[in-house]
Amino acid sequence: MAHKILVADDEAAILDTVRAYLIEAGMQVVTAKNGREAVYAFRHEQPALVILDVMMPEMDGWEAARLIRKESQIPLLFLTARVDDIEHVTGLEIGADEYITKPFSPRVLVAHVRALLRRVYGDLGTVAPVWRAGNLEVNSETHTVTRAGERIELTPTEFELLAALIARPGRVFTRAELLDRLQGQSFAAFERAIDVHVKNLRAKIEPDPRDPQYIETVFGVGYRMREA
Repeated sequence: MAHKILVADDEAAILDTVRAYLIEAGMQVVTAKNGREAVYAFRHEQPALVILDVMMPEMDGWEAARLIRKESQIPLLFLTARVDDIEHVTGLEIGADEYITKPFSPRVLVAHVRALLRRVYGDLGTVAPVWRAGNLEVNSETHTVTRAGERIELTPTEFELLAALIARPGRVFTRAELLDRLQGQSFAAFERAIDVHVKNLRAKIEPDPRDPQYIETVFGVGYRMREA
């Protein structure tokens, strides 16, 4: 079954181009012209992934993403004409998984969408391990995380980050290595994006994020998962 993609942008030319390329790639496409339409379409169309332009009338991409994140950990990809760090941090704190900067190649956008879909929905032909650290369990087949049996909802990027760390407990990962693990080419010049993802992840999995018992900071280097 083809994945359904929701694309929201107030520029008709961009919307039509992205729609055409995604359909050519074998995907279903639902479009919206502003943030309000995007949230409505998300709730009624149940897409597999959402692409949001940051600057839109009536409701911008930030607010639309916040509303979507309250209801779902669906993959979110932002389109933006700005490249400053403050905007990147804002998007990451909301729960963005990828960024594409305008102007962009539609084929590159399709490649990012495919990569995100693979990360989230996986390949049914692969062997899926289960990792544990204390009472934390990460199941790569069902793409679920539980702590003491209670399910924790993570974004796709948060899940990939946690999976990378828990699969190699005690191993120190640099920020650059984690970016590469996340396939985050759009964040390549912004290694501190990892810090924001770790902060968001700790807020969800740690009993006390200020005193983490799972993910340790190795100052000046990066992060590691504590060994049992």
